[in-house]
Amino acid sequence: MRARMCSINQFSLICNMRHAEFVGLLDKLLPIARLAGSEVMAIYAKGRVEAKLKEDTSPVTLADLSAHRVLVQQLQRLLPNCIVVSEEAKGPYVHRQSERFWLIDPLDGTKEFISRNGEFTVNIALIEGGRSVMGVVYAPAIDTLYWGGSGLGAWRCMGGETIPIRVSHRGDGSVCRVIASRSHLNTETQAMVHRLGPVQLMSVGSSLKFCRIAEGTADVYPRIAPTCEWDTAAAQAVLEGAGGVVLDLQGQSLSYGKPNVFNPPFVAAGSAAWIPK
Repeated sequence: MRARMCSINQFSLICNMRHAEFVGLLDKLLPIARLAGSEVMAIYAKGRVEAKLKEDTSPVTLADLSAHRVLVQQLQRLLPNCIVVSEEAKGPYVHRQSERFWLIDPLDGTKEFISRNGEFTVNIALIEGGRSVMGVVYAPAIDTLYWGGSGLGAWRCMGGETIPIRVSHRGDGSVCRVIASRSHLNTETQAMVHRLGPVQLMSVGSSLKFCRIAEGTADVYPRIAPTCEWDTAAAQAVLEGAGGVVLDLQGQSLSYGKPNVFNPPFVAAGSAAWIPK
């Protein structure tokens, strides 16, 4: 019995140490996200932005690349032995199959950046064992910062005020507040929305969709169109920290470091109860 109690106590101590490490890392990530955001806004302030098309035909701008350079440099200093995997990195993404790595999207919502609607974000996630264990999402155009992780909680800093955030748990009969992508509201997504019954439909760009659910101003984000791991990792951690879920259509949490970079179709929600069966 004494050996068993010792084992339990050691496990508890390890968990507490890990929690403290994660909280400490999150605190250090916030100024890094802001620094990358300032790079983005310096280019945004110049007005019209020129974009090039990558091999997958998605657009890329100088802001994407500038934020990428800042994030890679700062994250390598923060954890020298932790690989940084970025959407804007050149070459294969083989390092995604490491046990622990940073996964970043330097500018999520490049189309929103080009159209100048302010709905773009800087995204940083730490992946361990295929899970996004912590994430930071910064929307520099509105100077709003979200961060958190499963078991860590979630927070928002807006207008200089930092508050903890939680998903909304509303009772049966509530109109479901569905948030969707302006660019990807396809037939399959519309069919899923229809299965939710009476809904209030909202649109917003980038990973802000997850954050709206995390702060309780939306309930469900169905995504049947393609996404990549860097599109979701940071915001998934924030939403899970706020008590929400991000599940594929088989009810499994999204995982990272898969053989390919693409996510399956998924639903992000304040609760699994909101996801249509």
